[in-house]
Amino acid sequence: MGPAHAALPAAVDGAPMPSLAPMLERVTPSVVNISALGENREAVGYATRGQGGRQQSSGSGVIVDAAQGYVLTNHHVVRGAQSIKVSLQDGRSLAATVLGSDPDTDIAVLRIQAGGLQALPLSDSSDLRVGDFVVAIGDPFGLGQSATSGIVSALDRSSLRAAGYQNFIQTDASINPGNSGGALVNLRGELVGINTMIYTPSGGNVGIGFAIPSNLVGEVMGQLLRHGRVTRGSLGLDVLDISPRVVRQLGYAPGTTGVAVARVVDGTPAQRAGVQARDIIVAMDGKPIQSTQQLRNAEGLLPVGKEVRLTVQRAGKRQDVALRIERERDEKLHGGSLDPRLNGVEFSEMPRAQRLQGNDGVFVSATFPGRGPAAAHLRRGDIVVGLNQRPVGRLDGLRALLSELEGQPLSLTVLRGRTMMGLQLR
Repeated sequence: MGPAHAALPAAVDGAPMPSLAPMLERVTPSVVNISALGENREAVGYATRGQGGRQQSSGSGVIVDAAQGYVLTNHHVVRGAQSIKVSLQDGRSLAATVLGSDPDTDIAVLRIQAGGLQALPLSDSSDLRVGDFVVAIGDPFGLGQSATSGIVSALDRSSLRAAGYQNFIQTDASINPGNSGGALVNLRGELVGINTMIYTPSGGNVGIGFAIPSNLVGEVMGQLLRHGRVTRGSLGLDVLDISPRVVRQLGYAPGTTGVAVARVVDGTPAQRAGVQARDIIVAMDGKPIQSTQQLRNAEGLLPVGKEVRLTVQRAGKRQDVALRIERERDEKLHGGSLDPRLNGVEFSEMPRAQRLQGNDGVFVSATFPGRGPAAAHLRRGDIVVGLNQRPVGRLDGLRALLSELEGQPLSLTVLRGRTMMGLQLR
């Protein structure tokens, strides 16, 4: 007689025992291990020291198109990699190329060339509800593929400490280092999200993990495959968080919530829709807006051409305005065309990553030191935040202020790294 094995019965009182095994048998061949090798790279996932002191990081990925060999993963898994290897569940190891990567949403699309691949279908993540069962599949700590189950704990999570655009699914299904880029699936075996990060005070899993929703993944993937990068849009607004000081300065009623419109940029969707300075934005497409970070996040996640509905409060009354997201301008301004003292300095709008961190101002995108006094002192990467003690938010604001101050001494307030400095021009 052979050894006895303890196991759950196949049925209890005639009813079959529930099991995730049949679904996982269908799904797991679509989830892969990714090994990325690069020079001195900082890996967010599971990292080891490779040959010659090079850094090797391990993560996970999901095959989403078997015919084309498309694999989704996180940007941070393959960031700066010189070579990428994808290992399949059947034991094959294949070289991969990056077709496109978007650091703002932490999504990358790879391609492998092989037959017999199995893809995972993307579901409509807008159908998810808090309490739905989900399963996270990946390769934690490089130990090999594994699955953990849990529920959707929350939806539309943002304002986390990580930068970039945030619209996460929160789950208590364990997500550990090496799971990054892996699959979050529903009980039908459909992809509802790409696992990307955890919240932890200790470095280990405490039941708070986050995944990028499949609808956002699909939109970003489509743009990366078509254009190799993601084109984002803009409403054309400069906004302020509503603080007690702003309430006093702008005369709002005590207890006012939302986001204050400081300026509407000419020729933008907001200006054409009739949004005005001093309006208060309280909602976008029916979802409350309570901070500038929340508005910028919502704005950056919308595709160009998308029509949105802003709810604004003006003179105590609320009204809805419809506008269409337009491609963000990539305008550059040569300082010498506005004031000879700024000759040799090229300004541009603040990079999106800086604005996501709450920084306002005008970015110094290039300098030619021999061409003028400002160019001799400014450096690429400096941020001009003030002019003659008045705040500068965008290029249009800099242009308007310089026009007002023509012929007067100029005092630039410049942010360089974490240091604020002044520059006097006469």
